[in-house]
Amino acid sequence: MELAHYSDYAVRLVNSEEPGQGKDSLTSVEAVRDLFGGNASAARRATDADVTRFRSVRGRLRAVFEAADEGDETLAVDLLNSLLLEFPVSPQISGHDHRDDDGRPLWHMHLADHPSNATAGYAAIAAMGLAFHLTEYGVDRLGLCQAAPCRNAYLDTSTNRSRRYCSDRCATRANVAAYRARKRLAADRSDSSGLAAESAQRTTASGERRPAGGR
Repeated sequence: MELAHYSDYAVRLVNSEEPGQGKDSLTSVEAVRDLFGGNASAARRATDADVTRFRSVRGRLRAVFEAADEGDETLAVDLLNSLLLEFPVSPQISGHDHRDDDGRPLWHMHLADHPSNATAGYAAIAAMGLAFHLTEYGVDRLGLCQAAPCRNAYLDTSTNRSRRYCSDRCATRANVAAYRARKRLAADRSDSSGLAAESAQRTTASGERRPAGGR
């Protein structure tokens, strides 16, 4: 499995809630299992008790993204380190499911998750994946969508560190909103200029009608 896939575990869990819109899809054990994607064996370990535990881990992972988004690198690292200590992983060399053209194993690093329960396993992989991403690309590559009210998490993999939105949909929505705001501002300025010109004309006309001697 690629390290980018591991870090996506964190993004999927954080984005199961949209605080700005009052939405939370993590309400059942089925929703917990869906977060595992193709890792069916790990998903089967999930029970009803994992719903609450997953929500707790979700809040802690979101706090990492929030600290990074606010530019507090030290806090982001400290929060992530606390997760890594609480939910350790066992790195292993794997190749059983990847073969080259000659049928030989393509050896790669695999993160074996914690076997005690579904939450511990998921949290371990999500935290380690996020740690790989942070140390490889930098804390500023962990972001929260700037298209209000969306605050979904994302991992910036752009070449120029320019990503600001979680999706193309949010980017388009933000651009449209910015365009409309500029149009409104231009219209307001035009109206203000028109009113000022009209007022100046009235003042000039009044002065021209005033009798000689100021009376």
